Amino acid sequence: MCGRIYIKSTLGDLLRNFSFAATERVEGLANQFPRYNGAPSLYYPIIIRDMVREPDVFGPTFVSARWGLIPSWIKEQKPGRPPPVNARCEGIANNGMFKKAYASRRCLVPIDGFFEWKDIYGTGKNKQPYAIAMQSGGPFALAGIWETWRNPETDEDIRTFCVITCPPNDMMAAIHDRMPVVLHPEDYERWLSIEPDPFDLMKPFPADLMTMWPIDKKVGSPRNDTADILDPTEPAQ
Repeated sequence: MCGRIYIKSTLGDLLRNFSFAATERVEGLANQFPRYNGAPSLYYPIIIRDMVREPDVFGPTFVSARWGLIPSWIKEQKPGRPPPVNARCEGIANNGMFKKAYASRRCLVPIDGFFEWKDIYGTGKNKQPYAIAMQSGGPFALAGIWETWRNPETDEDIRTFCVITCPPNDMMAAIHDRMPVVLHPEDYERWLSIEPDPFDLMKPFPADLMTMWPIDKKVGSPRNDTADILDPTEPAQ
């Protein structure tokens, strides 16, 4: 799965790295980044292209969205059941929770890296966290889907998203059995297009273009949101 990400860039730097997308709609996020330990339920800048739900969007556009997908047809959120932060690529085109968003509301989720935990003994009780990024050190985009849900209590429209996962590449397989779908820049336009099922894009990203390193277990608490979260440490034996 992918349940924690980091954006070490300022919002301005992140937007400049994805300069093909308009930026007017995310000014309210300016003071929230860098974010070194990004958890679900927080708002992030994502890139969409939608002229049905967003009729004034004529090309790729940055918007603010909350991590944790709530489909528009959900009447109300059930207490104790957080919305999904991931969607498996296998069967996504037929999954009732995700299929409509996948067919027409795909998005890019720009980040600098993400975190994953290796279950050292296979018991779930002792896990070593790792940071994962590009070898280049630059930002990249995860494949996501998004929805707009109207809160029945406040009548507020809330844009939400989740990250799509796929089987791991060789590097990720050493620590986990899933990884987020990382898109090549040349595939951004197609992912955002009206094509209903670009399934072949949802595949493991080449391991030789990525890197990972063990980090301190304090990353487990989202309250620890400082740059030293990313400092390498000795892995647990």
